[in-house]
Amino acid sequence: MTSTTATTKSTPVITSAELLKHWQDHRTLSRKVLATFPEKDLYEFSIGGMRTYNVLAGEMLGLASAGINGVATGKWETTPALDHFNESIHITTKAEFLAAWDEVTEQIEVLWPQIPADRFQQTEAAFGQYPNTIINTILYLVDNEIHHRGQGYVYLRALGIEPPAFWDRF
Repeated sequence: MTSTTATTKSTPVITSAELLKHWQDHRTLSRKVLATFPEKDLYEFSIGGMRTYNVLAGEMLGLASAGINGVATGKWETTPALDHFNESIHITTKAEFLAAWDEVTEQIEVLWPQIPADRFQQTEAAFGQYPNTIINTILYLVDNEIHHRGQGYVYLRALGIEPPAFWDRF
């Protein structure tokens, strides 16, 4: 057995465009889960003390909006046009949730190209509290959404509703 020295190259495993597509594909599936909820159950159904799905969806919206704003601009807050994610303001219908979801999807599409390539490796305290590299913060945003979407799957199955296929992210 021979010993060799590995050369480390700076070849990206995933491009910025591929990461954006990955996130947006997850958001497409999460939107399908949200759309599957009956209106009443979106706001009232819960299991074992978990938050209702409207609260979970609101968290996903707020994190995505403030997250992309922070990643792109360093300001970890929702944009003024999206102030309906403020905790004191509540979205009251599924249709409003779906419209807000689409609004955040567009916000991500607009802000993503403004992220300089070197920004992904910078360390910053996301939301003023969580120091990490920008790339890892983005991965957290995707992971958090997947986690809450999974709770939505449990809720839908408990309600006797077949959720969207977990692999159907397009």
